[in-house]
Amino acid sequence: MIRRFVTFVEENDLFSATDRVLLAISGGIDSMVMAELFYRAGYRFAFAHCNFHLRGEDADADQRFVEDAARRYGTECFVKGFDTLQIATETGQSVQMVARQLRYQFFEEVAVERGFSHIATAHHLDDQTETFFINLMRGCGIAGLHGISLRQGKVVRPLMFAFRRDIEEFARTQGIPFREDRSNQELKYARNIIRHKVIPEFEGMNPSFREAMAATVARIRDAEAIYRQKVSLAREEMLEQDGEVVMIDIGRLHKLDPLPGYLYELISIFGFGEDDVTNILRALKGIPGKQFLSSTHRLVIDREKILISPLNDSTGLPEIPIRKGDTSVEFPVHLSIRYHDADNYSIKADKNTAAFDMDMLSFPLLLRPWRRGDTFIPLGMKNRKKVSDLLIDEKISLPEKERVMVLCSGDEIVWVAGLRISNGARITPGTRKVLEISVEKRH
Repeated sequence: MIRRFVTFVEENDLFSATDRVLLAISGGIDSMVMAELFYRAGYRFAFAHCNFHLRGEDADADQRFVEDAARRYGTECFVKGFDTLQIATETGQSVQMVARQLRYQFFEEVAVERGFSHIATAHHLDDQTETFFINLMRGCGIAGLHGISLRQGKVVRPLMFAFRRDIEEFARTQGIPFREDRSNQELKYARNIIRHKVIPEFEGMNPSFREAMAATVARIRDAEAIYRQKVSLAREEMLEQDGEVVMIDIGRLHKLDPLPGYLYELISIFGFGEDDVTNILRALKGIPGKQFLSSTHRLVIDREKILISPLNDSTGLPEIPIRKGDTSVEFPVHLSIRYHDADNYSIKADKNTAAFDMDMLSFPLLLRPWRRGDTFIPLGMKNRKKVSDLLIDEKISLPEKERVMVLCSGDEIVWVAGLRISNGARITPGTRKVLEISVEKRH
């Protein structure tokens, strides 16, 4: 195991014998075996441990165990605790995502401040297979199927030559102590279901399934490298720079095959996604002038060129005028706009769809980010209400709050998009024309 470890490190040039490497140590079997291998190979290393305070006394016991192990190895141990649940609540992210971000941020800070050239994590080949299935289940491109990279910036994965069974056997025969995280057995997590249910089923059909998956992922990684080279050449040939504006010749673009894939790769670096590709390709067949916005850039379809320029608004959320006759807005929320005669219209019981008396509106309407101090009179009420209070009442998370838009008619807010319309623009028995606007959910 030690010889295989050193050979793997050297053949993949992960780090040198003179480098100082910061080891991400949880106290579990994988990281403790990694620590033992570093120690026996004579590499220079120190420990870094995160206490996420998610498992009560078990988490504190893990921390003490790691600190004791560092003393046995005669090395430094850097520890930081986090109120992970509170941070997840404030940001609206999952606990797992927050923990991952905090972990790598802490490791990077220690590496920079203490002069470590690399950060080593204990990911192995079984982790790679599990990640493959997780990404496949969620839906992904070729980048999601290539597994876990051997290196990403300072981060290296020196156990990516070993399967879990190799690690368990080494720990058993060498008497390496470790802590067992009981959550690894809980089937409420997708990774654990894949680990304990899905992969054993495949092994039942093919005893060499793990080795076959490792070889398959390696081939996918090679295919991705070739793909990236082709994409890089396409960007060099297709993207023309004129000051801050990037241009794509529409005639040359149509010669690329497959067109959707090439267009995605050309514009994704400007923050545009797969949904944008579909809408842009559709707009290329229409009248020039159609605009699309990402969080950082504006894309305009001209007669012969696609023009991409950075947004001047640092928030990335522009103010969008809506003129009478407009049928859609692409960003910052995707709106579908329709016009109806009141006699043939039925109000929809859906808060993502708003219906207004057109005679009560002053065009052009303005779609803009909400601001502190904004007020409006919600439907059915007589008194003004702060938009901030509405967001609290609706339990809107912090990230979602930053994306909330309001629709204004003159100086009055007539709709907090996707939440509540105003009383003054509501449909009444005297309404003749109806403006219907729907927030389209994108996946």
